[in-house]
Amino acid sequence: MKRYVIIGNGVAAAGCIEGIRSVEHESEITVISAEEHPVYCRPLISYYLEKKTDLQRINYRSPAFYADNGVKVIYGKSVTKINADTRQVTLNTGETLPYDALCNATGSAPFVPPMKGLEKVKKQFTFMTLDDTLALEQAVTPESRVLIIGAGLIGLKCAEGLHKRVAEITVCDLAPRVLSSILDDTCAAMMQKHLEANGIQFCLGTSASEFTGNKAKMQDGRTIDFDVLVLAVGVRPNTALIQEAGGKVNRGILVDAKCSTSLPDVYAAGDCTEYHDVSSGTDKIMALMPNAYIQGHASGVNMAGGSESFDCAIPMNSIGFFGLHCHTAGSQPEGCQMLEEADEEHIKRLFVKDDRLTGFMLIGHTHRTGIYTALVRNQTPLSTVDFERLKIEPQIAALGKEHRSRVLKGVI
Repeated sequence: MKRYVIIGNGVAAAGCIEGIRSVEHESEITVISAEEHPVYCRPLISYYLEKKTDLQRINYRSPAFYADNGVKVIYGKSVTKINADTRQVTLNTGETLPYDALCNATGSAPFVPPMKGLEKVKKQFTFMTLDDTLALEQAVTPESRVLIIGAGLIGLKCAEGLHKRVAEITVCDLAPRVLSSILDDTCAAMMQKHLEANGIQFCLGTSASEFTGNKAKMQDGRTIDFDVLVLAVGVRPNTALIQEAGGKVNRGILVDAKCSTSLPDVYAAGDCTEYHDVSSGTDKIMALMPNAYIQGHASGVNMAGGSESFDCAIPMNSIGFFGLHCHTAGSQPEGCQMLEEADEEHIKRLFVKDDRLTGFMLIGHTHRTGIYTALVRNQTPLSTVDFERLKIEPQIAALGKEHRSRVLKGVI
């Protein structure tokens, strides 16, 4: 029997467990979890702050998940070293664990740029984990003025989660628009207007350069008073274990379609990896929960001697703020054609090149958008479907019999 070790206990790890067990049911699986919690759905931590869910309902799997799958979880410990030659991992306690196949699912960590005086800010938090959320919840009061540095997905979900629990929220970002990594100027402006209508204040095109007590001096000279600081500037993949073991790393851990690293019998999955985006033809980090699970599952299948590929990855996001939903996927390559429908409350932008839908941005449109995602992921030739109907609305009937099965598989 094999000895499987999984480093990390997030969605990619859950996928890996289920991938292994889809092939065989007898071998030992050990999960090493730095957090003290069973696998949970990270996007729901803002809903916990908003009191739309509770600690039980944010769990990603049932309480019996580990026992049902014969998994031993080591909570509250971390791996400090992978020895690929002896096939062992070393824990922060000095213990060693042998493995026959290993999955590195270490995720990412908050990136905090150097800012003068930051170390003296007493109430400062990141917003990546459940423990971050529980600590932030204890720190805020109805009178709190919150400054969030970062107007990306993490920062804005934090703002939404806190908006009824504090007196004031200001979000700043060096970028001139919100959600700059996924939205263009027009779409970002619509989302910012909606966020402002719900009481969120913005200070964009600048960021904090210095902290003095509970005052943040901005790069443009403005000063913002706050009681609680949230750092949501960005994240970086946790690549150190693989790199120090001699594995190939770029911005993320390099993996192939089988999720193998360059180290023998060592796989990697989730936010720590860099892999191929079929919509742009480039390799990149795509820190997305659906991709993490699929990649984790493929890792598990291959670790157990099966065969599964993850070769249709695309960047995609589905997120909402105060009832206004935003869906994006794919890319906007140079020379693509943009097809747009818009009014004051909705935007639909489809990007087309070489008879392919390469990407889209949708705000306020939520109906069957997975069909567009599948067209991008599967690189379906638009000449083989009724794209005129699809431009109006994503609909199964417009796909034609030949493509329905494949596209529906992509939606799932």
